[in-house]
Formats: sequence, C-alpha cells, structure tokens
Amino acid sequence: MTQAQGNRAAEEQPRLLGPALPDQDLPGHDLPAHGLPGLDADPIAGLGTGTGAGSAGAQRETRLPSPPTVLAIAGCSGSGKTTLANELARTLRGLRFHLDDYYLDLADMPLAERVKQNFDDPALIEIPLLAKHVAALARGESIARPIYDFTTYTRVTGQSQRAAAGAFLIVEGLFALHYRELLPYYNLRVYVDAPDSVCFERRLKRDVEERGRTPEMVRAQYERTVRPTCVAYVRPSAKNADLVVDGTGALDWKVERVMTELRTRGLLSRAE
Repeated sequence: MTQAQGNRAAEEQPRLLGPALPDQDLPGHDLPAHGLPGLDADPIAGLGTGTGAGSAGAQRETRLPSPPTVLAIAGCSGSGKTTLANELARTLRGLRFHLDDYYLDLADMPLAERVKQNFDDPALIEIPLLAKHVAALARGESIARPIYDFTTYTRVTGQSQRAAAGAFLIVEGLFALHYRELLPYYNLRVYVDAPDSVCFERRLKRDVEERGRTPEMVRAQYERTVRPTCVAYVRPSAKNADLVVDGTGALDWKVERVMTELRTRGLLSRAE
C-alpha cells in the first residue's frame, strides 16, 4: 500500500446521528470509502453533526434508560467482520461503531509525510479518546465523535458527529479485540476467522472490481502492510474472543451463531 490510504467499501451503519456524505475512493488501508468515514447512516431526530462549542448538537446530552449490550467484532481484512457487524446491527437495531474515526490527527505533519504513514498500524489510533468514547456509549450516553478526513489525514476542525448506541452497540474493526483498554466494556467478544488465502482473494476481487486497481497493486499492498498487520496484531487478538466464527461460512449461519450465544448469556431479551 502507499501506506496511508484507505479502502473499505461504504456500508450501512445504523443509528449514527448525522447527514450522509458522498462516497470517495480512498486507496490503501481497510477504511470506509468516504473522505469523512462513518457518516453513512440514518439520522435520529434532534441530534446531528456538531459544528463547534456553540452548536446545539454539540451541547445536547442524551442518556439511554439502560446501558446497551456491547459486542466486539474483530478479524483480518477480508475475513467478513464488517459484513457480519452490519447484519447484526440491522438485526439488533443497534449501532455499528467502527474504529476508523479515531486515527491520530496528523495536521502537524507535512502532507508528504502523512501519506507515508502506515494506517494498518494500531499505534496510529488515538486509543485514550477511543476508550473514553466506548466507555461513554457503554454507559448509555451519547458522544461527540471526531470526524476524520482521509483526503488530508486530519480531523475536521470544529466539527463532531453525535452518536448513541440504542439497545446494542457493535464495536467493529481490525483491532477491536487488540486494545486491552476496550475489553472490559464488551459483553460478548467475537472473532471472525478466515484463511489468509480467502482474505486475500476477497480483497483482490473487491479492489480490482470496485476500486479499479491492478492485481499487482493489490498484491503488493497486501504483502507489504495488510498481511503483516493480520499476523502481528489481529490473529493474536483471537485469544480474547468468547466466540470464534468461521468467516467462510454463510452469513445467516454466522449471525445465528452470535444470536445463539447472546441468548445463552441472557443478553438478547431487549431484542426479542
């Protein structure tokens, strides 16, 4: 990869509070296909995008009557974790909360240096802020999440995205089970496992068909940063999972595995 560029297809994200933005192609790491990720969702009345300290959206606070059930969904790029998280969010009517908005603000770095950063490295996530926001959502509070612009590799100054979890919060990302600071907040931890060959073939198909890249470009990026990240950080985090599902299986089967586990643990009552 040119280390600092992103490439997760834009997918439905229920219960994010704010306007939808147009898609952009962000070649590189596994990120939503927007300049500003994480804003492709249904707005909720009365809450929206804050535009600084003076905005009503930034000032208003909400709290759920009871805390949400928190799930973590992790797995390597191409494992199927995002598809599973989206389907669970739809089924449970919860919020799919991905980690990509919490990349470090690189505004103090020249653009020529920003593009060289390896966004597949978990060190580039601002974990203190991420942990603070996951903790708040897990308590049933709303948050003003940052908005990250991957066209400049900086946070959008003076703006934030207010979000609330509903009955279920699905925290999804490569490193959802890697950061120890997040583990105490999860009621159920799920790891989506798939062989490296399957992950690569899925990524190859997506990037060639949807991103206009050549197979050579995809393979070079995969070998340089994507696969090493999986080996070094993502696969070892499976030890923190309560449930491992086969990423090569049918989606309905994977959803049922998670739903059964939630039911067994007495965590499904609010969805039934």
